[in-house]
Amino acid sequence: MNAHPEVLCCGIVVADHVCTPIARLPEAGELVMADSMLLSSGGCAANAAVDLAKMGVRAAVVGRVGDDMFGGVIADMLKHGDVDVSSLKVTPGADTSQTLIVNVVGQDRRFIHTFGANGQFQAADIPLDRLDHCKILYLGGYLVMPKILQEELVPIFARARQKGVATLLDVVTPGPGDYLPLLDRLLPHVDVFLPNNHEAELICGEKDPLRQAEFFLRLGAKTAVITMGAEGAVLASEHTRLRAAAYPVDFVDGSGGGDAFDAGFIYGLLGKQGPAACLRVASALGASCVRTIGTTPGVFTRSECEAYMAQNPLRVEEIQ
Repeated sequence: MNAHPEVLCCGIVVADHVCTPIARLPEAGELVMADSMLLSSGGCAANAAVDLAKMGVRAAVVGRVGDDMFGGVIADMLKHGDVDVSSLKVTPGADTSQTLIVNVVGQDRRFIHTFGANGQFQAADIPLDRLDHCKILYLGGYLVMPKILQEELVPIFARARQKGVATLLDVVTPGPGDYLPLLDRLLPHVDVFLPNNHEAELICGEKDPLRQAEFFLRLGAKTAVITMGAEGAVLASEHTRLRAAAYPVDFVDGSGGGDAFDAGFIYGLLGKQGPAACLRVASALGASCVRTIGTTPGVFTRSECEAYMAQNPLRVEEIQ
């Protein structure tokens, strides 16, 4: 790509192996057939970048792969998707992170994961010189990457905002834990915080999505968006409280749905759309993702997204 990317998508990069939904899990030694299996790029940073590219946005991935075969395959897949990979680092001696995603009809996904090169990703991998030319800095997968430290992220996020770059943060919470000490100094430098309701509950202990969002506002986030899957999303900022419904689609595989939502919200911000409009395009991209297996194959292109939204109005209401 010759033009500078508008969005730096930083964080997790994965090689995903995913199957179409099977009737049931196999017993020990048993073979269960799937209609098809897919190898694709995955991970928060890669997914968001690919989805943005589908929407006509120049996006770059900032992350790590290993020096194995999968590292080259994932880099090639991202380049084929018109994603800038010049800030994708190869980590010598490390495997590329991989996830086996098992879909069973009527059940949530099951994951088998190897962390690989993502375990070496750190704040210093984010290229500060690229902040001079981008419009949005997005970090996906925070809280699960062991070498991404709050005290090292704070000056990067602060510098981005000083340069007029919007900062967005999404998280992955691997299970119960004490997450607040990893967020308390960072959130005041975050323009949009985007956890799902389960992640938010693990972080703050609140079950109600609006209370979750308001909790993160008190910690300093400028806007908090809590996604709830088929239940929609809640947005809170200083003067706004909104609840968005979810687009009804035939659900196949939820992998990447949250990342597609994030990409849609970023697209709305780049177009200087208001919070309700950002929620609508985010919801449309998130819904499009889950219609097929894999984290990005089903995601709308810009023309598809615009046509779908024109034909399918989404209810977004103020919360009184």
